[in-house]
This record gives sequence, C-alpha cells and structure tokens, in this order.
Amino acid sequence: MKNNVLNEIDPSLRDEMLAELFLDQTMNDFKRSKILKEIDQSLKNKDKQAFLRLTEELKSLS
Repeated sequence: MKNNVLNEIDPSLRDEMLAELFLDQTMNDFKRSKILKEIDQSLKNKDKQAFLRLTEELKSLS
C-alpha cells in the first residue's frame, strides 16, 4: 500500500497547506473570470489593444 505524503504531515500544517492551495485556486478562478468579462467587453467595444493585453494576462494565469 502506498504511503500518502499528506498523512505523514502534522495535521495543523496539512490543514494550513490545503487552505492556502484552496485560496490560491479561488483567487486564480476569480482573476480568470474577471479577465474573461473584460475580454468580452473589449470585443464589444472593438478595442483591439485591450483585447491583446487581456489575452496576454489570461495566458499568464495558465
């Protein structure tokens, strides 16, 4: 049977690490959603410069 690395870590440290991972993912999801809305708006406004800038920002989140 494989040993799970998370089971070998102090429970309070494990909880802190999991909470930090969750927060990071939540913030990333929020930023991605915000940028996608701004991209939609740049397309509606036919703002090529904003579109290009925002798509680069989106790529950097990946």
